[in-house]
Amino acid sequence: MRHTDSDGSGGGARPGTAPAADLNLLRTFLAVYRSGSFTAAAGVLGLSQPTVTTQIRSLERQTGRELFERLPRGVAPTAVAHDLATRVAPPLDALAAATGHQTAPHERAAPVHLAGPGELLCTRVLPALAPLTAEGVRLRITPGLTEPLLDELRAGRHDLVIATFRPRGRALTAVPLMDEEFVLVAAPVWADRVGERLTEEGPAALHTVPLITYAEDLPIARRYWRHVFGARLSCPAAVTVPDLRGVLAAVIAGGGFTVLPRYLCEAELSSGALVPLRRPEDPPINTAYLAQRPGRPANPDVTRVRDLLIEAGRHW
Repeated sequence: MRHTDSDGSGGGARPGTAPAADLNLLRTFLAVYRSGSFTAAAGVLGLSQPTVTTQIRSLERQTGRELFERLPRGVAPTAVAHDLATRVAPPLDALAAATGHQTAPHERAAPVHLAGPGELLCTRVLPALAPLTAEGVRLRITPGLTEPLLDELRAGRHDLVIATFRPRGRALTAVPLMDEEFVLVAAPVWADRVGERLTEEGPAALHTVPLITYAEDLPIARRYWRHVFGARLSCPAAVTVPDLRGVLAAVIAGGGFTVLPRYLCEAELSSGALVPLRRPEDPPINTAYLAQRPGRPANPDVTRVRDLLIEAGRHW
């Protein structure tokens, strides 16, 4: 006789064999995978949140692998979870449909985990994805720096990452998403003071102007100096803000000068709130890439988000 434990897991496995996962555990797993949290899955299944947590732990013990990374809000599926969902979702969905217990479309949709630079996500990506969210696509957005986000993508914590450089190695695939042009800018008050001097003296004219940047090592400004002036940037930052939107706000207020992606300050350049201090014929360009793990994603919404971003990127 086969017994069922109180957590919903099946006992009585034959000696020497791995226990077969109970259907209830797999249903709970799929609900968590698709909803993005134990609490949301409990609401879908009509269970308590502690019961869902216990069942997931039981399934993780049976498989011997971690299925979800516990986050401050919700969970992120691991690579093992993505693989398991690919294998169990079709038969479980077919069984639910055959027995008349198929869940509603909004309950079946798994969130798409998308990460990238916060400024680009907020100013370009989220507006571009608005049509999909209106159609029921669920998004979990994570801002951050490219290197750690790519590591998390390899570990299965994200579905897609917008990277500021092409990922190395074969663990990830990437396609060009957009080119961002860098612009040397300041508020009109500073442009009036140093505009002519910059033409006559070169970049040395800016040494008396505060430099606003998002990091102490001045990555964007240093690249601009090498590309446009053919020189090494030697002045230190007066203000650092780890968000280019904060840099933009400080420069508009007259705090000093900076180098920004044109997409971020295009409206301010058009309105005159910012003035380009230099108009090089060959401005520095950086290519952003859309990265993901190889293979067909288990969640079809990942492909929908990817395709829409690539299409939108052609116009950015």
